[in-house]
Amino acid sequence: MITIHHLGVSQSDRVVWLMEELGLPYELKWYNRGEDFLAPAELRALHPVGTAPIITDGDLVMAESTAIVEYISRKYGGGELSVDPDDPEYANYLFWMQFNNSFQSALFMKMAYQAGGGDLTQGGQVVDVMQRREGGLYDYLEQRLGESEYLGADRFTCADIMSMFNLTSLEMLGARPIDEKLPNTLAYVARVSSRPAYQKAMSIAGPAATAP
Repeated sequence: MITIHHLGVSQSDRVVWLMEELGLPYELKWYNRGEDFLAPAELRALHPVGTAPIITDGDLVMAESTAIVEYISRKYGGGELSVDPDDPEYANYLFWMQFNNSFQSALFMKMAYQAGGGDLTQGGQVVDVMQRREGGLYDYLEQRLGESEYLGADRFTCADIMSMFNLTSLEMLGARPIDEKLPNTLAYVARVSSRPAYQKAMSIAGPAATAP
């Protein structure tokens, strides 16, 4: 049985959500953040990268949510929520599976700039680059969701599981809110968050959940 090593308020809620979508059994091991809001030593000791999520599957210890989600989908879910190379949507699937990395790097760049005393309202070359990068990501997200109800294909896939954390929880760290200025994305968040498996996963391991 897969054990999900879950850090509170982290991307590991994606893995819980996937398991609920697939109806697979799993064990959830919860780790609380320290006073510094970082992962505790017990979680960091599991894998050299020391970040959540981490799963154990027998002797396998795996980190990185994109790899974990695809691994579980292919190995235990029959590829039901993945997209095969011969599918016309395969390129979209690959892009949106990786989109979260670009999305988060844009946010963390902005956070680092502000932490170093930078003022986003003052403009300048660095600010212009950050805003252009962020704007392009949101514009393409909005465009895609005007063309398709889901991101990775014409149906719900792992790419949607990978993207929701960015569109919900990251607002707590200063990401742009998903509101009426992004109507297609706002409708998408409402549509996906109505899924029973999503709601169950968030009650178990979402940002507002607490250790059992």
